[in-house]
Amino acid sequence: MNTLIIYCHPSKKSYTYSILEQLQTLFAQENWQVAISDLYAMNFQSDMSEAEYEREGFAKIDLPIPADVKVEHQKLEWADCVLFVYPVWWSDCPAKLKGWFDRVYSVGYAYGHRPQMQPMKTIPFGAVICTAGHPNAFLEEIGIAQSMQTVMLEDRLGKRFEHKEMLILGGTLDLEKVRAEHQQKLKELALKIKTCCG
Repeated sequence: MNTLIIYCHPSKKSYTYSILEQLQTLFAQENWQVAISDLYAMNFQSDMSEAEYEREGFAKIDLPIPADVKVEHQKLEWADCVLFVYPVWWSDCPAKLKGWFDRVYSVGYAYGHRPQMQPMKTIPFGAVICTAGHPNAFLEEIGIAQSMQTVMLEDRLGKRFEHKEMLILGGTLDLEKVRAEHQQKLKELALKIKTCCG
C-alpha cells in the first residue's frame, strides 16, 4: 500500500516528530510504501503568489500550476492513504500546512472541476493526527475539538477521501500520562488503514 504523510512541524525534538517516527515504524512492519512531505524540511512555500491568486481567484485554469504544487499532486495520485500529522497551534494546524491546502488544492484539480482537466482522485483513506497540549476532554468542553474535526474532515478532506478519521492526541503537557494511550491509538489507526486499504 502507498501511504503519504503530510508532516508539519519545525522541530525534530518535538513530540509530534516522535509520532511521525512511530507511524513510520508501524508502516514498515506492514511493508507499506511510505512517502513524506515534510513541509518545513522542504521549505514549502505556504504563501500563495499573486500569479497563483490570479489563477485560483478567477478560476483561470489556463494559467500554469506551479511546479512544487504539481509534485504534491503526483504524490496524492500515488497514494492509497494520506495522513496529515501536525501540532495544534491556536485551534488549528500550523500556517505552513494551511498554505499547503491553499496552494495544492488548486482549482480544476481539487475543486471546480473542468472537463479539460484531470481531477484529484478519490483517495481510499485519509487521517488527521494532531498533537495538543490540552487534554481532549478540555478541547471538547470548549468546542475546539469539534471545530477542528469539522474543518479538517468535512472541508479539507471532504469528499476527496472515501474514509476519514481524526486523532487528537491531547494532554501532551503531561506527556507521561498519555504516551501509552497515544501509542495504542496509533496502532488501532494502522489496523483500520490495513482493514480498509490493505
